[in-house]
Amino acid sequence: MELYFISLCLLVIGGIISIFVKENYKMKLCAVITGVSTILLTMLSVACLLSGESFGAQIHLPPIFESVDFIIDPLSAFFVLVISVLSFLGTIYACGYIKPYLNKGMNLSPHTFFLMLLIASMIGVVTVQNSIFFIVLWEIMSLSSFFLVIFEGHKKEVLNAGIKYLVYMHISMIFILSAFVVLNINSNSLNFSDFISVLSQNTKLANIVFLLAFIGFGTKAGFLPFHNWLPDAHPAAPSHVSGIMSGVMIKTGIYGILRTIWLIGAPSKFVAYLVICISVISALWGVLYAITQHNIKRLLAYHSLENIGIIGIGIGIGLLGMVYNNPIVALLGFGGGILHILNHAIFKPLLFFCAGNIYKQTHTKDVELLGGLIKKMPYTSLLFIIGSVAICGLPPFNGFISEILIYGGIVLGLVNANNITAFMTLIISLASLALIGTMAILCFTKVTGVMLLGNSRSEQAANVSFDVEKVMLIPIFILAVLAGLIGFFPQYAIIPVINPILEVTKNDTVLSFIPSMINLLGMLSLIFFVFLIIVLLVTGFRLIINRKSRIHNTWGCGYNRGNERMQYTASSYADLFVSTLKPMFKRIVHIKKPKELFPKEAYYEIKIEDLEEAYIVKPLIKLDEKLLSKFERIQNGNMQQYILFGLIFLILSIIGLFFIG
Repeated sequence: MELYFISLCLLVIGGIISIFVKENYKMKLCAVITGVSTILLTMLSVACLLSGESFGAQIHLPPIFESVDFIIDPLSAFFVLVISVLSFLGTIYACGYIKPYLNKGMNLSPHTFFLMLLIASMIGVVTVQNSIFFIVLWEIMSLSSFFLVIFEGHKKEVLNAGIKYLVYMHISMIFILSAFVVLNINSNSLNFSDFISVLSQNTKLANIVFLLAFIGFGTKAGFLPFHNWLPDAHPAAPSHVSGIMSGVMIKTGIYGILRTIWLIGAPSKFVAYLVICISVISALWGVLYAITQHNIKRLLAYHSLENIGIIGIGIGIGLLGMVYNNPIVALLGFGGGILHILNHAIFKPLLFFCAGNIYKQTHTKDVELLGGLIKKMPYTSLLFIIGSVAICGLPPFNGFISEILIYGGIVLGLVNANNITAFMTLIISLASLALIGTMAILCFTKVTGVMLLGNSRSEQAANVSFDVEKVMLIPIFILAVLAGLIGFFPQYAIIPVINPILEVTKNDTVLSFIPSMINLLGMLSLIFFVFLIIVLLVTGFRLIINRKSRIHNTWGCGYNRGNERMQYTASSYADLFVSTLKPMFKRIVHIKKPKELFPKEAYYEIKIEDLEEAYIVKPLIKLDEKLLSKFERIQNGNMQQYILFGLIFLILSIIGLFFIG
């Protein structure tokens, strides 16, 4: 564990040192220190994941806490590995992304300090075994990410998004703290290990604790209905922060849910069905609203909700396997869910970083104003397409592997289902997962078609003449390679996931089914290589034929000089689908119909507002503002009156204490 504490100290000290170095070197220093920390943590995590052995250290803090345990077991090791590696790639990307802000004379000291603090706190959260220290580290993680989100706090929309994020994080904190209070009262302890015996003996208490924890951790993860911060925070934050937050930070919420399952042991049916229902709704809601978005980063934020839902479906299937004592279903469910945590941590930062490249070159996030970028930014465009294929769960990339395991768990669960509730739940999950994949394909064909293909739709896109610098492409390329490696070699990618599955299920009988799962993934690997060879042969054959052929422009009926006004817009592309689901959206239509024979201007644009935002969040904010406005007179700038209020409060507090005593 010495490597663990050295790496944490490096991150914190590195953040402090970055305050005092020159602006040009701040982010480079962070990248170097994060890289060293990643090497140390990777050595420790890989050793734990391959051996299944846990590493621990105890810090003695008498008299209040007595001792605080930091443990890297297989579940923690998996998250430490994901957090450290993806954060390192994010800091490399930031070295290039942050340069325009340096040219504007912005002070990066707070940004680099809180970035390093965020990485250190995330690693601390997934390793600490003391509830009070967990809460402290969780709060540090939330506050540091808040300051990263409001990097451009001079913009009103950015500040509003940051405040909303902070409010939701403290809602999360209330429920997590409530769960720990309930556990502390019943166990008279602050340590996780002491919670296990209490929860295993009381199913009702376990259900209450899980419900509180699921709401708290689910808010951080972005499950419905506490997802509303996601679509605002990600577009507001810098792209490297969006990638780290979406790729790894929200996974700390998933870690909290898995750790709660670890504490409970054998879950009840209530827990399993709750997780599946919320996850299915979250995934459908996320992909549905992603289709309607025109802001590329907001669209990707809704896809985070979708993929968190897919992870939740896998976990829910695993829980059903535990409830009905079906180890193969538990193995495939948890295997697919945990592997999708890794896969999402790869392809989502990839997409956010590509979106950052496009924003850096065009200064817009609006898909409707882009177009033709594949000719001007070929590397970014190709990498974005790879990420799009991966996130849609299509072969031969990594998203397909985790989803096929979840499909396998559902199908085997259906074969062995012995009651109507389980059967119908699995049928709905299967249909929903298929629909989610279909809608994801619709969404990303829209994005890639409108944003990358065709002609430039605005001056911002037309003025782009070259791709971004190498330092911004290297981490994206590494992520694309990882997505391909997991896709082509899934039998090896599943190995680091096996011990975390055993840690969560606490059932050694799943070990007997692991060879069969690895063999199945090996067959998929062979099929993918055959597919790749066929594609290469067909491509080569076409190139040979095209060399001997001549290309001529045939008569185009007057339309051989198409322009941007003749192209599909993002709104029109998705309109047919969106129109069939009108009750699911609050549609705001902006249309100007052509009236003359040769119209100078005509447009059709749809803006979709989240139903929760429109009918729950905004009315609550208005009500809050109305109530607070009643107290405006108190804030009148009179210092004597403020002192009087303080004195009254002090007197009332003393009286209250007197009566309580």
